Amino acid sequence: MADPFEVRMRFTSQLQHLNASVNSSQKAAHYALKYRDMDEDLHSCILEQLERNSMNNRANIMYFIEHLCDMAQRENHLNFVRMMQKDILMVVDAVAPSDGSGAANVKVVRRVLQGLQQKNILQPDTVTEIEGCLKERDTVAEHSALSPTDANAQREQPSNLTAFAKTNGVSRPDKRQIEQRIEEDRERHKRLRESIWAIGAEGDEEFERLWEEVSDIGEDDYIAAEEDAMERRQAIEVE
Repeated sequence: MADPFEVRMRFTSQLQHLNASVNSSQKAAHYALKYRDMDEDLHSCILEQLERNSMNNRANIMYFIEHLCDMAQRENHLNFVRMMQKDILMVVDAVAPSDGSGAANVKVVRRVLQGLQQKNILQPDTVTEIEGCLKERDTVAEHSALSPTDANAQREQPSNLTAFAKTNGVSRPDKRQIEQRIEEDRERHKRLRESIWAIGAEGDEEFERLWEEVSDIGEDDYIAAEEDAMERRQAIEVE
């Protein structure tokens, strides 16, 4: 049997080193499910790391939570799911605090909540209730320090990013954290675009849809094809 202290320390390290890649979240989720007999301890570890880490890492942990709940549900180990359902408000408060320090994470929280609702892990009423709280937290800042929309502008004015440690009493991230967040958001947006254009495993869904939309071939189609062929032959003869 694995040493509980060692399991906790390794899981903590994985949470601290999560990044925008799906692999890092899946690896940590697999590890948690491997030691599912320690699920309560590992769940408390997740909550602990949400309180201790940077806002960037809290966003990564939020994405990880969706992977963990999804995998736990598929493997029919519902303790992780139940504990997360019970503590979801605590998780949201840690990732996007009401003081505005996590304003850049509000979209992350919304995206994950929607994913959990679609997977039937969270009830629509719960998501609606949390959304009401998030609307108030979304008003602080187009939190320029963490906005991924204009990375070049951020890099051109480094002095503005670190000029003040706090703004209106809210802690601001340092330049390294800002650049890290920009890169991670780019990676997530890239994956999102790839998933939109991804072809299904069968590869025939799009073909079948287009085939059904096309009308049956009639006599007019044959006549038009013959006329096109005649025009091409005449064009070749002229040349």
